[in-house]
Amino acid sequence: MGIMRATFMYGAGDVRVETVPDPTLQNPTDAIVRVTRSCICGSDLHPYASMEHSSTGAPMGHEFLGIVEELGSDVSTLRKGDLVIAPFAFQDNTCVFCREGVHTSCVHGGFYGNGGVGGGQAEAVRVPQADGSLVVVPGVEESSDLLPSLLTMSDVYLTGHHAAFTGRVAPGKVVTVIGDGAVGLSAVLAAKQMGAEQIILMGRHQSRTDLGREFGATDVVAERGEEGIAKVMDLTGGEGSHVVLEAVGHMPAYEQAYGIVRPGGTISRVGVPQYEAAPVGFGSLFGKNVTLTGGPAPVRAYIEDAIPLVLDSTIEPGKVFDRTIGLDDVPAGYTAMQDREALKVLVTP
Repeated sequence: MGIMRATFMYGAGDVRVETVPDPTLQNPTDAIVRVTRSCICGSDLHPYASMEHSSTGAPMGHEFLGIVEELGSDVSTLRKGDLVIAPFAFQDNTCVFCREGVHTSCVHGGFYGNGGVGGGQAEAVRVPQADGSLVVVPGVEESSDLLPSLLTMSDVYLTGHHAAFTGRVAPGKVVTVIGDGAVGLSAVLAAKQMGAEQIILMGRHQSRTDLGREFGATDVVAERGEEGIAKVMDLTGGEGSHVVLEAVGHMPAYEQAYGIVRPGGTISRVGVPQYEAAPVGFGSLFGKNVTLTGGPAPVRAYIEDAIPLVLDSTIEPGKVFDRTIGLDDVPAGYTAMQDREALKVLVTP
């Protein structure tokens, strides 16, 4: 057995790249993937800000693509040398919940960095349920300029798509996206693909909102709270937004969402909620007949339809990456994202 480098978080602000044994096949349904591109996710910043100290460290990273190096005896749809995208959750793609399109609730599934499965910010990963989890991208070289956009298929772009899909974005709809991080910008791009008529982006970092305009935002609102709500209501003729895509996960963003949603409209949340209790009563959701939806994106449900859009350059979601680093520099990448110096950091081996 060889050794490799992998990223671990030991507590808030404490990320280390360490040397560990190479992953090995443990089940006949496993595959070993050599990681060629990974990245740091906005959701990785939640523990980076608040994680209690751990003596063992948590494996980090859940967005990666790479080359299949080893296959368990039961894996039938993959070949060594395949370039594959790994959705951020692994799944069998055959259980009742997968068949119903909720792959993040797969009865045999799980998440990277948990239960003896390593993280994606590493040189290699053991992927459980490889047949159901890994999606082959044929005809793309390991050095292709398309790799950053293909990497967004593992999480960030399709999380934005999930927000728009569950929010029922459609032609003629007014859509407001709360949050100018990579997921929010991806939600703008997805809403544009679905034909939204007006797309309002709530964010106040100009380099990010400029990319949002490139992705399809028609309006940018930098104000927050009551002032931000008033601005959106003004932009919508006092009617509010048919669909609100909330890509932050903090309570003020949720409060903005129910403040701007139109009667009969939908709020879709894909920012991981950093709260348990939230208003759903008459003054927030009930009085307006508002639908609340969203959750962890079942990326596997969408990925096969989305990959061709990248391959023919219909969309370029990889533009959310504004910094590229090597694996050894991942701790500095976390700092750059936490300090808002980088939107989303791409990691190469």
